[in-house]
Amino acid sequence: MNTGARSSWRIAFAVWHALLLREAVTRLFNKRGAWLWLLVEPLAYVGFTVVLFAVLHARAIGGMDPAVWLTSGLLSYFLFRRVAQQASAAVGANLALFTYRQVLPVDTVLVRCVLEALLVLATAALFSGVLALWGKPLTAQEPLFCASAVAGLWLLAVGWALMASVGTELIPEFGNVLGLLMMPLLLISGTIVPLATIPYPWRGWLMLNPVAHGIEGVRAGISSYYHHTPELSLAYLHGVALVLLFFGLALQLRFRRRLVSL
Repeated sequence: MNTGARSSWRIAFAVWHALLLREAVTRLFNKRGAWLWLLVEPLAYVGFTVVLFAVLHARAIGGMDPAVWLTSGLLSYFLFRRVAQQASAAVGANLALFTYRQVLPVDTVLVRCVLEALLVLATAALFSGVLALWGKPLTAQEPLFCASAVAGLWLLAVGWALMASVGTELIPEFGNVLGLLMMPLLLISGTIVPLATIPYPWRGWLMLNPVAHGIEGVRAGISSYYHHTPELSLAYLHGVALVLLFFGLALQLRFRRRLVSL
């Protein structure tokens, strides 16, 4: 029987595993039909916009089928939004766990980021199956480029969540302000309006938004015929994500004791 002390990494992985199981059960079964809402929300957005574009007789958007263009854009945005919003509230939802010294505020944020990403990816897989049955497969022609864009969106959301989780707990009104930003962010990120059709210099200003680079990158990875914006840069997306991650981790370290004592 091994009675030696566990390494810090083994303790961290044990904490993350326990938190992931706890978060998954809470997220999916805490409320009646909670798991169903995970599908209904994106289905409502995608269904409404697909019907709208069908009424407008849109046959192609930037060289892509409208259904594939809309689904890929909205699911990419949902990946960012769900990870950013849900993980931002992780600290406040797990205050009771901080009585265990092994559990740190940053652990709850990171675990929730992983869980939300898995849930969105599962939703995306379901949508891909539906589109395939419809004869509009949602498959990546450039999988590495598409995966890089998805990873960039996720890292961007993780950095956002690390920073927002601190700000929300220290200044409660801060969370309301961040929530209000999500709706205009949906509109200016190219999820519904193709950014390539917007004239310069307005398009240049909109492309300062890193989420737009991620969404355009996902679409460019899905279809090699997609006419993406010339300003598309995954290096910019990952660069902004790394900056947010740095400041997010710095804030978590700086206010760790204060978050635990809330």
